[in-house]
Amino acid sequence: MEEFYRIRRLPPYVFEEVNRAKAKARNAGADIIDLGMGNPDLPAPQHVLDKLKETLGKPRTDRYSASRGIPGLRKAQAAYYERRFGVKLNADTQVVATLGSKEGFANMAQAITAPGDVIIVPDPSYPIHAFGFLMAGGVIRSVSSDPTPDFFVQVERAIRHSIPKPIAIVVCYPSNPTAFVASLDFYKDLVAFAKKHEIFILSDLAYAEVFFDNDPPPSVLQVPGAIDVAVEFTSMSKTFSMAGWRMGFAVGNDRLIAALGRVKSYLDYGAFTPIQVAAAAALNGPDDCVREMRAIYTKRRDVMVDSFSRAGWDVPPPTASMFAWSPIPEPFRSMGSVEFAKLLVEKAEVAVSPGTGFGERGEGYVRIALVENEQRIRQAARNIKKFLETAPTQLHNVVPLANRR
Repeated sequence: MEEFYRIRRLPPYVFEEVNRAKAKARNAGADIIDLGMGNPDLPAPQHVLDKLKETLGKPRTDRYSASRGIPGLRKAQAAYYERRFGVKLNADTQVVATLGSKEGFANMAQAITAPGDVIIVPDPSYPIHAFGFLMAGGVIRSVSSDPTPDFFVQVERAIRHSIPKPIAIVVCYPSNPTAFVASLDFYKDLVAFAKKHEIFILSDLAYAEVFFDNDPPPSVLQVPGAIDVAVEFTSMSKTFSMAGWRMGFAVGNDRLIAALGRVKSYLDYGAFTPIQVAAAAALNGPDDCVREMRAIYTKRRDVMVDSFSRAGWDVPPPTASMFAWSPIPEPFRSMGSVEFAKLLVEKAEVAVSPGTGFGERGEGYVRIALVENEQRIRQAARNIKKFLETAPTQLHNVVPLANRR
C-alpha cells in the first residue's frame, strides 16, 4: 500500500534504532543509563505544584480553555520578557501560549507555509525546525548552525540559489543539539540581514535559562526593530522542569502571532486551565528554583566533562543548554553515529542520541543529555572507560556492527 503523502516526506526516525537497542537491553536486564532524550528529571517547583492543586476543581476550570492562552498567562510571559530581556510586548497581540514550543513551531509552519515555499534551517538542528515545514509542504535549505560570520555567507548563498526566495530563516541558540550560543551582535547582523532580504526570523529560545558561567543568552527581540521580522519560541519545559505539562510561548511580530493564533483556534482549545494558571505562577514567582536548576546542571556538566575525560573520551564543555555535543571517539568514528550509539548501549549500557538524527552535518557526533544525577553520570563514565579499554581486543566483533542494518 502506498504511503500517505505527508508520511512520505518524513525520513525514517533515526532515534528509533537506538530506542530498540535500549528496549532490547532492558528486557535482558541491563541497567541503561539514559543520556539520550532531553527529558528533565528534576521536579517542578513546589509553588507551581501548589498553584496547580489550588486551581484544580474550581468553577469553570474544567471547561474548554483559551487557545491563545488565558490573559493572565500571556501577561506573565510579557512581564518575563521585559524583566529578562528589557523587551516590551503587547500581551494581546504579540504573545500566544502554545502546547510546548514544538507544537508552536509546527503550527507556525502550517500558518505561513505554502506548498513549495523555501525555509532556511540550521543543520544540525532540533528535528521539528525542518520537519514542521516539510509536513506543511515547504522546502528546506540547510546552513551550518554555527553562529559565525560564515553563517551569513551560507545564508546569502542559500537565498541567491533558491527559487522561490526563502520566506523565513530558523535559528536556535542556545542550540539543540550543539549547545552553540549566539551573541547579541550576531542577532543584530541577523535582523539587518532579514530586513534586507525581506524574510522572517523564527527563533527557538527554549534554553534561555539553562546557561552556565553567569553568561545569560540574549533574545533576538532585544535588537531594535527585530519585532518587525521576528517571532521567538520559549518553553516552560527546561526552565521549570515542566516538560510533560506542555506549555510554551510564541512572542513577537504581530502578523506572525496573529497567523499562529488563527491556526491554533481551529486545532485546539489550549492547555488545561489549571496548568495555564500554574504556569503563570511559575513566571511571576520567585526565581530561586531557576537558579537551583542551573546550579544542578552546572555540576552535572562539570562531572560529565571530568569523568568522561578520565574515561578516555574528551567531551567539549557546553556553555549553555542541557546537552553536550561531542565527537565520536576516534576508533569508532568511521562506523557512524547511529551504530556507535547502538554499540554504546550494548557494550557500555549508556544511551546517547546519534548526531545524524539532527541533520546530515550531525554525523560524527552524539548528543549527551544531562538528565541523570552525578552518581549515575560517574557510573556511565566507568562503563565507558571499561568499554574503551576493552574495545581494541574486541574490535573484530565491533566492526561488523557498523555494516548491520
